Amino acid sequence: MDINELLKGVECSCGRTHTCPIKYVYIEKNAMARLTDICADYNKILIVSDENTFAAAGEQTLAALAGKDLRRVTFTGKEILVPSEPAIEEVTKNLGDAELIIGIGSGVIQDLCKYVSHFEKVPYMVVATAPSMDGYASTGAAMITGGMKVTYSAGLPVALVADTAVLAQAPLEMLKAGYGDVIGKFSALNDWELSREVTGEYFCQYIYDLTYEQIETTLQLADGILQRNEESIKALMDALVIIGIMMSFAGSSRPASGSEHHLSHFFEVTGIVDGTGYFPHGIDVAYSTVITAGVREKILAKPFPKTIYRPEKAFYEAEMNRIYKEVGPGFMELQKKIGAYEADRSEVYLAKEDKIREIFGKMPTAEQVKEMLSKVEMNIDEFYALYGEKKIRDAVLYAKDIKDRYSALWVNYDYYGGEQ
Repeated sequence: MDINELLKGVECSCGRTHTCPIKYVYIEKNAMARLTDICADYNKILIVSDENTFAAAGEQTLAALAGKDLRRVTFTGKEILVPSEPAIEEVTKNLGDAELIIGIGSGVIQDLCKYVSHFEKVPYMVVATAPSMDGYASTGAAMITGGMKVTYSAGLPVALVADTAVLAQAPLEMLKAGYGDVIGKFSALNDWELSREVTGEYFCQYIYDLTYEQIETTLQLADGILQRNEESIKALMDALVIIGIMMSFAGSSRPASGSEHHLSHFFEVTGIVDGTGYFPHGIDVAYSTVITAGVREKILAKPFPKTIYRPEKAFYEAEMNRIYKEVGPGFMELQKKIGAYEADRSEVYLAKEDKIREIFGKMPTAEQVKEMLSKVEMNIDEFYALYGEKKIRDAVLYAKDIKDRYSALWVNYDYYGGEQ
């Protein structure tokens, strides 16, 4: 698929005109050379990277921008960069009168640049160094602010360039993360279709189908990813960027983020507040997709109850404070604001039981997802080894509270939340 053609937009049968205002996407050999023409009208440019991402693509970027007034922010590559207030401040204080921000990196770097770009009203571009996640072409900036995981509706880059040779040399963990993020779309799309039935949420078949195509393409080329085959790596990056465009088309991350992302966010947030380790985002998403597939299988295996579960207030608050500690009150306030625990969906569930079962039946089984992950040497055992059964069980019950999005986790909680 020609991504630059897709960027021109689509008049859709869903009744909406889908647009994505990114001007250029180049995923090719020596893509950084494109910056010379793309940045012709900019002179004062802030380059944001960490030591590792600059080593991967920094010199090529600087060469393409020779003669420009460049200033740099380079974070250490020795520790995980958290997109929180200190990192935001570091970029902002160095912005000065820059006319453009260029982020060299992947997930956190581009989220950070996207966030600062939006709030400081300065355009940004991305030099991608790894096919590790789908946020390059989406409006969402996933940040940790006030200790909470918050996805801000920020903005889109003017351009995205990615040298396939650089992408192919990304750490294997990041290649696996990108592959895992695509596999997670099985769960995200399933949740989107579920929400259409249960809550009446907007749904677009065109976006759904095109996102599903990216999963299928990625699976077909999976064997080449660990071999760093540039054709496979380009296909993976194309898929991630197209999925990001689909989020822009939908006006939200819904086509690409559901229960599997809620679990991933859970492990990141609790890892930060507890000071413990967590996997890169895409790897957490991949393993969490196994877990959410199991959740759906569990629901399908039993008759739908006639009533839903709701906890005593004191018990719920104690659990949220135990798990989320100082950020627990913020998540409880979010759920109170949207009235999630006051909603009684029992009549909807019973009226639409057959349709819900049909939707859940479309999801690959947990064993099938494990097999997909094995293609890139990912084994669910490492997930359990890092987090343990108790933390994963907590995630299944309470990861839903991080977001205001309906998913299979709510069906599970409504029916089986009392089995704690």
